[in-house]
Amino acid sequence: MQLVFIYGPAAAGKLTIAREVARRTGLALFHNHLIVDAVAAVFPFGSDDFIRLRERFWLETIETAARTNRSMIFTFAPEPSVAPGFAERVVELVGAAGGKVMFVALTLGAEEQERRLIEPSRAEFGKLRSVEILRDLRAGFDSCLAAMPDADVRIDTGSVAPGEAADQIVAAIA
Repeated sequence: MQLVFIYGPAAAGKLTIAREVARRTGLALFHNHLIVDAVAAVFPFGSDDFIRLRERFWLETIETAARTNRSMIFTFAPEPSVAPGFAERVVELVGAAGGKVMFVALTLGAEEQERRLIEPSRAEFGKLRSVEILRDLRAGFDSCLAAMPDADVRIDTGSVAPGEAADQIVAAIA
């Protein structure tokens, strides 16, 4: 089992690129907002119950995929409400089932991030769309990104088109 773990800041293109990688490879796509939106429908974002259930659902899905040898793509936005060590727990679960995690870090500059943040397509999953909120939270987001494991693939999505980013990830999977 291989888990392609794509992470990066808001508006870096995680879902857009992951969809393209899934299309090209046939891998299942388990994106961040599937669980975030489901849990947030019942519990406020950032509440203790939200944080506990979100991680439990993420980990249970990833562990079951690993145990059943179902390779997949997972998108993730490191941010302060995620318990420290989440990525390491994912590596442990996948490794215990004989699988491997390939970390893909997406980056982009602040100006491009703010430009993308307000795009209408971000409304589909209730994604962050406020530049003011982003600016208030940026330091916390940046420290969470810095705490992630070393990336196997690193892509600046401010200078690489989504198709080219997908090419790089697919090449690394092979």
